[in-house]
Amino acid sequence: QVQLVESGGGLVQAGGSLRLSCAASGRTFRLNTRGWFRQAPGKEREFVASVQCNSGTTSYADSVKGRYTISRDNAKNTVYLQMNSLKPEDTAVYYCAAGLLEPSMSESAYDYWGQGTQVTVSS
Repeated sequence: QVQLVESGGGLVQAGGSLRLSCAASGRTFRLNTRGWFRQAPGKEREFVASVQCNSGTTSYADSVKGRYTISRDNAKNTVYLQMNSLKPEDTAVYYCAAGLLEPSMSESAYDYWGQGTQVTVSS
């Protein structure tokens, strides 16, 4: 089993920045991919970014490309999501995810999920 704990959410003005962290514990050696998803009120959860644990290859949703950066620190079993130039439409609960398969934009590729952290961007 793997446990994921997110931190770093909060309230920020439009144009500001936040950094989310996701610490993994347990049988982390099995993990192949780490990712972030988000769910805005009244909407389905959507893919934000992913990183392949070994190669560091990253992938982003078009809506965040150029503004968000996902990174990992394998020694700390932690993944980060640096969010810059935030917009009100970025407001959502952000979920950290981890999986045994190759990185994917699909939720079904992820086996473990964090509890979520709220990000609110005011206009």
